[in-house]
Amino acid sequence: MTEHNNVQTLNQFIIQRQSDHPGAKGELSRLLHHVGIASKIVNRAVNKAGLVDILGEHGDRNVQGEDQQKLDVFADTHFIDALKACGECCAVASEENEDIIIFDDELSKHGKYVFAMDPLDGSSNIDVNVSIGTIFSIYERISPRGEIAKIEDFLQDGTKQVAAGYIIYGSSTMLVYTTGKGVNGFTLDPSIGEFCLSHPNIKTPKTGSIYSINEGNYINFPSGVKKYIKYCQEFDKKSNRPYTSRYIGSLVADFHRNLLNGGIFIYPQTRKNPNGKLRLMYECNPIAFIAEQAGGKATDGNQRILTIQPTSLHERVPFYTGSTNMVKKTEEFLHFFNNI
Repeated sequence: MTEHNNVQTLNQFIIQRQSDHPGAKGELSRLLHHVGIASKIVNRAVNKAGLVDILGEHGDRNVQGEDQQKLDVFADTHFIDALKACGECCAVASEENEDIIIFDDELSKHGKYVFAMDPLDGSSNIDVNVSIGTIFSIYERISPRGEIAKIEDFLQDGTKQVAAGYIIYGSSTMLVYTTGKGVNGFTLDPSIGEFCLSHPNIKTPKTGSIYSINEGNYINFPSGVKKYIKYCQEFDKKSNRPYTSRYIGSLVADFHRNLLNGGIFIYPQTRKNPNGKLRLMYECNPIAFIAEQAGGKATDGNQRILTIQPTSLHERVPFYTGSTNMVKKTEEFLHFFNNI
């Protein structure tokens, strides 16, 4: 981007779209503004990762039992700091922390929202310079404003989300988000330090030619998933098969490509992870909200992701999302072959 005369920045767009929500007082707008600030700080660290001592393992494990990377901790810390500073958020749930982080200062206790996040998705790709991202989800609290937030504020089904989005740190840095009125994407212009509207009103194709799954786990997949993979690989001129297999190993990166080009992302249950591996609160709910708002679909194989009632903060579920026709076809295979 070299011409800025007609470019709409993220902050301008957020303020303009407040009218989509009658009675809005600017609280969500301020919260989203601070999300943008935190993402710029993390983006700067990602871009300098090979030049400063921020690559490699941190030396600890998170609540998931996964080795924390230094950038995981950096992203987690800076998003939490930005959210606390905005005063509109009363608590944060992060993949990197076992319990919710409660902001107990007087300003934050009156905050209207709670914030769930995977601060750095795809962190196993950090050291090899492959795209990574941040995923976030925003809910209105159900506990009274002015009191300390409770875990029940987070254990709401995905239909209760008021906003969700992700930031992808790749060849360019993009912030994609929805407030339930469509999906819009903003690319960070480093020359002015602003996210600028680059992908308005994103609509994902009804079908595509890409399937994204870690086929290295094939032997451990349910029968329906194995049969669907074989279906993807078969030649059929009418349905434009065989499809292309593309798997980066970062949910944000795989989903973002399929969102724009058409495709399906699959992370099923396996023998090792019978409930799936992706987290409902931090990954599946926000991505599902975006997928549906863009005209796509998201399911655990049996039901719509957004209708699943969470029972714990770090709950895991199988995940199938992307182009509607491809997700429906996958469900057909799951329902038929898994019941044999």
